[in-house]
Amino acid sequence: MSKQFDVIALGELLIDFAPYGESEQGNPVFECCPGGAPCNVLSMLTKLGEKTAFYGKVGEDQFGHILRNTVDGIGIDVSHLLVDKQVNTTLAFVHQFPDGDRDFSFYRNPGADMMLTVDEIDEAFIKSSKIFHFGTLSMTHEGVREATKKAIACAKEAGLLVSFDPNLREPLWNSLEDAKEQIAYGLSQCDILKIADNELVFMTGIEDYDEAMKAFRAQYDIPLIVLTLGKNGSRAYYKDEVVTVPGFLQEKTVDTTGAGDTFCGCILHHVLKYGFAGLNAETMKEMLTFANAAASLITTKRGAIRSMPEREEVMALRAERQ
Repeated sequence: MSKQFDVIALGELLIDFAPYGESEQGNPVFECCPGGAPCNVLSMLTKLGEKTAFYGKVGEDQFGHILRNTVDGIGIDVSHLLVDKQVNTTLAFVHQFPDGDRDFSFYRNPGADMMLTVDEIDEAFIKSSKIFHFGTLSMTHEGVREATKKAIACAKEAGLLVSFDPNLREPLWNSLEDAKEQIAYGLSQCDILKIADNELVFMTGIEDYDEAMKAFRAQYDIPLIVLTLGKNGSRAYYKDEVVTVPGFLQEKTVDTTGAGDTFCGCILHHVLKYGFAGLNAETMKEMLTFANAAASLITTKRGAIRSMPEREEVMALRAERQ
């Protein structure tokens, strides 16, 4: 059966304000960068030639207009990017550390991305894709949580592959127990999981990654799991295959925002390319190497949606480091 889209992602679309030095008066300057993890993933996929669509909500304000124009301009379908006339677009201010890592201050109490409702889920649209992707920022509050779960149920009923990235942002949850419960729900539903090392420890309570993953895989029947290890690279688990690939250390890092989403987009691209049946040690190594290189490249720019690397840039970095 022919599908209109390769990947539909549902969740938050927001403005990341990234540090951009100081003004002449010595005041901090921030660059207005379109972002939001699910749409960041789509941005990388679109760069790689996949047909993508975003499902979410922004405010009827200037930031909402910027986001719609940006997403539409790079080729992501915005037919289901809804507008809330009462609640403003969500904002996140990025606070950077000397090593390029970061923390966030969110302006989301509420934010428009939280206002998506269950009756706004278009089941026919969800079913028009091969893969459905989501995270947990659309599960922090009851209304949007129910909308997300309806979309997931629709995707599974239609036989789509379901992709999940926990993308844990602790300040946005009423309690960490609630966060753990909703992440566990996502884990029970997905076929493809991208999870960070700290999220694996959060969910298992085990510091040793190998032991944590053993416990994790015994509990959740997820066909493909990719584990990101920061500067140490990444690891993929599929059936009895476990493949580890080192990272591409980047001397020009200015902002790590979106690196994990870039990585995730590359993983989904390779799943679309090979299917589960085509995954083996060789293709998984190719997948992780490409994803690591792309994630490294985006850290040299600020923001995410507009900063995704071209395929040629990724291939050139791979060739340079081999």
